[in-house]
Amino acid sequence: MTLALTLLLVVVLAALIFDFINGFHDAANAIATTVATGAMSLGAAVVLSGVCNFAGAMMGTEVAKFFVNGFVNDPLALGQVAVLSALVGASVWNLLTWWWGLPSSSSHALIGGIAGAVVVGSGWEAFNWMTLLQKPILWLVLSPLIGFIVAFVTMIGLYWVFCRSRASQVDRWARGLQIASGAAFSVSHGLNDAQKVMGIITLGMITYLGVVQASGAPTGLPDWVLPHQTIDAKGKTSYGIPYWVMLSCATAIGLGTMAGGKRIIKTMGAKLTRISPVQGLAAQTSGTATLFATAAWGIPVSTTHCINAAVLGAGSAHRFSAVRWGVVANILVAWVLTIPASAAMAAITYVILRNLIGQA
Repeated sequence: MTLALTLLLVVVLAALIFDFINGFHDAANAIATTVATGAMSLGAAVVLSGVCNFAGAMMGTEVAKFFVNGFVNDPLALGQVAVLSALVGASVWNLLTWWWGLPSSSSHALIGGIAGAVVVGSGWEAFNWMTLLQKPILWLVLSPLIGFIVAFVTMIGLYWVFCRSRASQVDRWARGLQIASGAAFSVSHGLNDAQKVMGIITLGMITYLGVVQASGAPTGLPDWVLPHQTIDAKGKTSYGIPYWVMLSCATAIGLGTMAGGKRIIKTMGAKLTRISPVQGLAAQTSGTATLFATAAWGIPVSTTHCINAAVLGAGSAHRFSAVRWGVVANILVAWVLTIPASAAMAAITYVILRNLIGQA
């Protein structure tokens, strides 16, 4: 039992570190366009974004519950080594893409990590592949497509509304609204991304409960720490998210965002396409709308994909040649590779950990 509790603590710590990394890795999602258009300084933008990320993370748990109950057919039988391996695999991929300056998806890295660790540890049948196809893979395509279209249409509408206004007046107006839209996007980012880590920590606690039940020993933890169980009319068990998990994850992602992410901010704010304040406003607003809608439906989408596509949509509304499609191609490669690469890293990590500490 000492090993099981130690592994649980390691899982929680690793998850919070991943959440922190997610914050500075994805900081560019919310603030790159705001900084690139001069609406806010980098320092002010990351502080505002961090506070709003914290607030968003405390607003719901639908995505977190999906991570707990959606991918693994029997969470109690999963094992703590698998959860820890998933986190390590996702974190390594996140750090690599951050170092390369590529805005890859932390969400899909985490999903890939879960898939790789579960398959190596428990077999193909232990992972719910249909759920992967119906939500993350499907929305890997749909969410950026929606973000692109909404931003493109929004930008056309703004051009039409302000066609007779002076450019300097429109820019001043748009920069002011960009602060509000950047804050709103940060709220939606916290509502979406922090919840995934909440789900992973809860999943780790469920695997701990599985070990405890198998040994017949007491949990050694107070009830408020553990996830509560509910059983529906069909007899299916699902798990809720403890409040302390919500608070811890909200704090970690908020602090991570304040730590910044200048490499990716440079890629998104300048290398994809040069954008005006109005284009930045259109991109942030469109990305925010997409994320709020998917979070309400409990769909774990990539905030990175949404805002990148929205930036491209806003830039393309001016002219397609304004977009640096070579940079876009590099980003698309990172998008495609994220799930299999993080799955492979998690699988390797699982084999190493299992050989070191055994099955747990």
